[in-house]
Amino acid sequence: MQKRNSMAKTLAILSGKGGVGKSNFSLNFAISLSKRGKRVLLFDMDIGMGNIDILIGQHSPYSIVDFFENGLSLKDIMTPGPERLSIISGGTGLTNLFSLDEDKFARFNEEFGLLIETYDYIFFDMGAGITQDSVKFLLCVDELIIITTPEPTSIMDAYSTMKYIRSVNNEIPFFLVCNRVFTNKEGKETVDRLQNALRKFLGTEMVTLGYLPDDRSVSKAVSRQIPFILSYPEADVSKSLSEITSRYVNHSFGEEKIIQKSNFLQNMKRYFLGK
Repeated sequence: MQKRNSMAKTLAILSGKGGVGKSNFSLNFAISLSKRGKRVLLFDMDIGMGNIDILIGQHSPYSIVDFFENGLSLKDIMTPGPERLSIISGGTGLTNLFSLDEDKFARFNEEFGLLIETYDYIFFDMGAGITQDSVKFLLCVDELIIITTPEPTSIMDAYSTMKYIRSVNNEIPFFLVCNRVFTNKEGKETVDRLQNALRKFLGTEMVTLGYLPDDRSVSKAVSRQIPFILSYPEADVSKSLSEITSRYVNHSFGEEKIIQKSNFLQNMKRYFLGK
């Protein structure tokens, strides 16, 4: 494999509540990056409730559970996805993913260290909501992408999620995607409300990546179990996602930033082992 001069950017994709299209966004965003020649690994971290396999119509023979419980390597449990995307399934039966003993943690850290030198992006599609255990994991990644919709409850949950994270870390960048908007005006009003609340009450800001329209192509793609970016490339939602992808790539990797620095492994030791 070609030697790389940088390590993968690690991102966690989360939402304050379920049912906002988080996993659909994670999958299609990862594929959109893969289509641009980026090497992307997608972890389904919604253990027991993961949707990535369902969305692409496949059953992964192994999952992250097999890594921790059955001794398989991270490479062993990977399965190929669309457009050269690599996927690690969430599986079922593991409830203490974020409460690892030191031996399991050391093994994960060692193997992840190899992956981070292989990929350009590593995504963690998190379960809905946030806990004291999962927040430690969220603080390890380089960036967070929060998914919301214009619904008041979704907006409040997204704000509460960012507020909780800011209470323990004031530096990790927030990116926001507003899903299921009927107009760009509605999307802008939604993110403006969130941005104003963050500035006024938390003294922080977020980066708006963009809006995804409420498009029937999404539900049709889910039924077909083919990601919408592939099954309906000319749909409004696919065009909007491509714009979001361009905005993200240009924001994160300008020509002036040749070498990426990932703090994931260092942060894992800090938050999980106190080192």
